[in-house]
Amino acid sequence: MTMIPPSLLPEGLSDRLPPQAEASARLARRVLDTVATHGYERVMPPLAEFEDTLTQRLKSMRAQDLVRTVDPVSQRSLAFRPDMTAQVGRIAATRLATAPRPLRLSYAGPVIRQKASQLRPEREKLQLGAELIGSDSAAAAVEIVNIAIEALQAAGVTGITIDFTLPDLIDALAAGPLPLAPNEIEAVRAELDAKDAGALVAISPAAAAYLPLIEATGPFHAAMERLEALSAQLGGAIDSRIAGLRAIAKPIGWDITLTLDPTERHGFEFQNWFGFSIFAEGFIGEIGRGGSYAIARADGADEPAMGFSLYPDPLIDAGFGGEAPKRLFLPLGHDAARAAELRAEGWHTVAALSEGEDGAAQRCSHWLDGAKPSAY
Repeated sequence: MTMIPPSLLPEGLSDRLPPQAEASARLARRVLDTVATHGYERVMPPLAEFEDTLTQRLKSMRAQDLVRTVDPVSQRSLAFRPDMTAQVGRIAATRLATAPRPLRLSYAGPVIRQKASQLRPEREKLQLGAELIGSDSAAAAVEIVNIAIEALQAAGVTGITIDFTLPDLIDALAAGPLPLAPNEIEAVRAELDAKDAGALVAISPAAAAYLPLIEATGPFHAAMERLEALSAQLGGAIDSRIAGLRAIAKPIGWDITLTLDPTERHGFEFQNWFGFSIFAEGFIGEIGRGGSYAIARADGADEPAMGFSLYPDPLIDAGFGGEAPKRLFLPLGHDAARAAELRAEGWHTVAALSEGEDGAAQRCSHWLDGAKPSAY
């Protein structure tokens, strides 16, 4: 691949060239078409919004992570979207506030962040997703998780792993059956994320009571049994959450690997009772995530919601979506009516504009030999 000179584009931004650009569009279309079959309707929010409007809804991102500019018309500060979920929430809470619930919306588009992660150096990413506004029930979670799986499978992804989490579990336990001092909660979260049992015990005796949550991590069914044992010790304090997880997992196919990390919080700062990450065999890091959250309505009340986002750039880089239609070279003087028939059958045609053109150099697999395609 031709390297991009450092002075041509900003760091972390890049071009997608043929055939990868077509593959990207093809994969996005497969995902969106799958989501649409479940009743999710497309919205297209703008690339940039007023910074103060956008940051009010970006609960999982800091204002300093935004790429900003100044609107020459209003002279107000603009921010390029780092995530489309917040924009869909704004649309649901304002433009579609009176639409019947549950409201099902889908979206696709680029997002940009000021800094890249260590795993992915790109600052601009493609984000695809679906949001179900008006419910965060177990039934809504079942729908969202299974549509995410179905969409990835439609795109050709195999070896899928779903990792479940309960983002607000620590808050719920700390305020109830396993009380913690306010200054201990963040420390307990950090050590549970690190799976550091020794450091957790060192915080305080109250923090040590959270040790069973480290053991309730790993393959789904074994981890759920440990979580159920903890709930029994606490008088059934988290039985409703466990029932929700069981309901979500039940319809998922046997070919999908399920895991549980009940205290995972990184990237789930704006989710509440339920969250999930999506991984695929052969890829480092997650390719998607989702869960339940709340949208701030114009009247100040919170509206429940559930959704998922996919970040398919690693899939595109690996060749997913690359099954391009066959390209047919049309020599000078070809039968235009026959070429139109072949395009209707699914061929992509490339017509010669002058003598001596090489169809193979135009990435054509066939050429029109009279009335029929012939392979090169």
